[in-house]
Amino acid sequence: MNQLSLQSDLGIECVADLHAALQPHLDDDAPLALAGDRVERVHAAGLQLLHAFVRDRAACGRQTTVTDVSPTLAAAARLSALAISLGVDAPMAPEPG
Repeated sequence: MNQLSLQSDLGIECVADLHAALQPHLDDDAPLALAGDRVERVHAAGLQLLHAFVRDRAACGRQTTVTDVSPTLAAAARLSALAISLGVDAPMAPEPG
């Protein structure tokens, strides 16, 4: 499994840097772990790019996980309803009925 550490700033001003870091891994068949422990600042644009990257790799059968999620990244993903798609939160099991 390959690993890529996400930068500390995923603000809109840094989305081009994030895109440049992710792009080489888009067509890589090896599983990829995105380490989110350094993330201190997040904007919707950064989350949207991460979501699109994970989604596009999954559409091609490539595994991508977000690991070591910082509290900032986790909170932003939850607030944007992207926590499950990014793997920050596991899907909730239905209540027994």
